[in-house]
Amino acid sequence: MLRWAEEQPQELRLDEIGESYGRYRLPVPELERGMMRSLESYGQLSPIVVVRQEGRWELIDGFKRLGAARKLPSMDRLLARQIEADEHSAKAAIYGLNRAGGRTREIEEAWIVHALVRDDGLTQVEVAELLGRHKSWVCRRLALIEKLGPEAHADLQVGLLTPTAARQLVRLPVGNQAEILELVRREGLSTNELTGIVDLWVQCPARLQQEYILEHPREALAQEKGVDLPPRDPRLSPAGNRVFE
Repeated sequence: MLRWAEEQPQELRLDEIGESYGRYRLPVPELERGMMRSLESYGQLSPIVVVRQEGRWELIDGFKRLGAARKLPSMDRLLARQIEADEHSAKAAIYGLNRAGGRTREIEEAWIVHALVRDDGLTQVEVAELLGRHKSWVCRRLALIEKLGPEAHADLQVGLLTPTAARQLVRLPVGNQAEILELVRREGLSTNELTGIVDLWVQCPARLQQEYILEHPREALAQEKGVDLPPRDPRLSPAGNRVFE
């Protein structure tokens, strides 16, 4: 339960507000642009939520509002409400405030769980009690982050990888994720295509088959769907054509 430090919001300068907890939120540029239009048209409709830590204000809720306000020359302050929270309860507040607003996302939940367990040293049972969830839920969220390779994790942090794509990648061993991620970038694969590629990869443990998938992803998907293709591809080696057939 949130403990408000005061009844009324206070004005804070934008340069006073830190965003260290922003690492637990997914960037959504289109939503931030929508927030800019809202601030220009209607002003700030609800206060952001902050916590006081080591003499500095740290943002807990309202990252889109702050990001949008910083892009508007007409705004240099935001109304904010302060909560009383230590490090653990600040992370729990991020989860609770976004869950209550229907904005929580699986990956964001996983980041918070991972931080509470791995950075703060809480047990999974303690995290479950703190967030009001079952231990199995905590275990699933923790696994989602820990099965994701470093490249995919970095892309997810900056919005280059969608949560849906990340859920597909964690089905693969960490050593294979970088190859598939590079394939997605090179070929511009859709999320549906990525799902199909991961399905094929799981079904084809032989390296020769996997190399064909990496070189000809859409052809491999077409074959899986039963689409007729030429019996031989002149671009392939004899070994590659054997796999193709």
